[in-house]
Amino acid sequence: MIRTRFAPSPTGYLHIGGVRTALFNWLLARQSGGQFILRIDDTDAGRNVEAALQPILDGFRWLGMDWDEGPEVGGPHQPYFQSERGDRYRAATAALLESGHAYRDFAKPDELQSLREEARQSGGAFVYDRRWMAADEADVKRFEAEGREGVVRLKMPREGQCVIHDLVRGEVVVEWASEQDHVIARADGSPLYHLASVVDDHDLEITHVVRAAEHLPNTPRQIFIAESLGYELPQYAHLPYVAEPGGTAKLSKRKLDKYLKNRDFANLMARGQAIAKRCGLTTDVDTFNPVLVDFYREIGFLPDALLNYLMLLGWSLDGEHEKFTLQEMIDLFTLDRVTKSPASFDPAKLTSFQADAFAALPDQERTERVLPFAVAAGWTEAGDAQSQQLLADVVTAAGDRLKMAGDIIDFDYCFVDDYEVNAKAFEKRINKPAAARELLGKVRDRLASCDDFSAAGVEATVKGFCEDESIGLGEIIHALRVATTGAAGGFGMFDTLAIVGKERAVARIDRTLG
Repeated sequence: MIRTRFAPSPTGYLHIGGVRTALFNWLLARQSGGQFILRIDDTDAGRNVEAALQPILDGFRWLGMDWDEGPEVGGPHQPYFQSERGDRYRAATAALLESGHAYRDFAKPDELQSLREEARQSGGAFVYDRRWMAADEADVKRFEAEGREGVVRLKMPREGQCVIHDLVRGEVVVEWASEQDHVIARADGSPLYHLASVVDDHDLEITHVVRAAEHLPNTPRQIFIAESLGYELPQYAHLPYVAEPGGTAKLSKRKLDKYLKNRDFANLMARGQAIAKRCGLTTDVDTFNPVLVDFYREIGFLPDALLNYLMLLGWSLDGEHEKFTLQEMIDLFTLDRVTKSPASFDPAKLTSFQADAFAALPDQERTERVLPFAVAAGWTEAGDAQSQQLLADVVTAAGDRLKMAGDIIDFDYCFVDDYEVNAKAFEKRINKPAAARELLGKVRDRLASCDDFSAAGVEATVKGFCEDESIGLGEIIHALRVATTGAAGGFGMFDTLAIVGKERAVARIDRTLG
């Protein structure tokens, strides 16, 4: 049985690139009838953020990526937090020391730095000569008497090759001589990443380690640890990293200012900020950032649309088909279709995927998805049938103008009268045309006497007015929109007036002419 894992550190919110890696692990497990394990790599206590763990778990649940073992689920291989597995790491460290595959080292950081500088000046590669290695307990006592603290290092081979059979990159050969004697345990005995990860993968019976390409340099030392401990090796697959918009560097949440120079990224961020502002959401860039998955949940993306897009960042079926249901993703995913080259994050394409997926939903489901945003904006209350019918009418009329659930904020004028008026549109459509105000006053009276204020009734009234005044519809419709909604555009004007209602529409024209 294939067993894959994803092992986030609770140091921040879910990153787009990390979720793409988790998705590939999840799809591989689900496609093969295997198991997906969620493990928390929290050995670095100084960087862990207690508040970050729950958003990680919530993010996976929102995406629909369930895990078979891990936090809040349990399983036969618990605990699933590295901070609770110290005994296993200490036992592994002791075994490596006992077998001679690791040693206690008492070098001071400045001493190692001096050796590196000497190697640099001589033009050679730095290779630690193990001069502060403790060969026995007598050496340990002597070094400790000098006030030195000892770490545990791997005693890496100095000749031969490590051959990695990578499921994405093929055969990768690394000269053992290029590997340093990496530290695997601190002076206090706590483990570092390489040791903890190998022990956990063994204990959790992970068969496939599918991770980002930046971990490829870690693989030789981890293979050395596993083989030295007598573990069966998992199969490795190193995925291309997710690159920044329009570039080749790795996507990073810390480069927001740089990404905002990309028009599509800036548009997505601005859209998110507008939704957040209207709905009272946080806009802290540490959590509200298009590089983080939570951003998309907050503004009303569909999780399946996001997963569909992420699947294509480094994977392709045939170069033509791109839209897949979640079940199709599971059925079609294989590692042999994963590319080696980085895939650039494209905000416009992601938004297009979302827009198409949202437009394909039945109006009832779209209404259910926009409801939380309408409630957050203060336009309706859960259980209020009348206001929710109004919301349903708006959703139907808006059609594909709603690209995500949060886009309902664009139609605030359907729900409240204290909407913001577009100043440029007001000047262009009402102040500038000489006849605009006079025509508005006349059409106002026609609307006030209209008995059938349905979309069809309003359309007949307005078109009849245009015939009587010998004007084209365009000479009044734009001014009418600005006067009754404050907006420069929107869905059909007659649908809009029907939704706003006669009393409010007439009052708004009066206010405009004021």
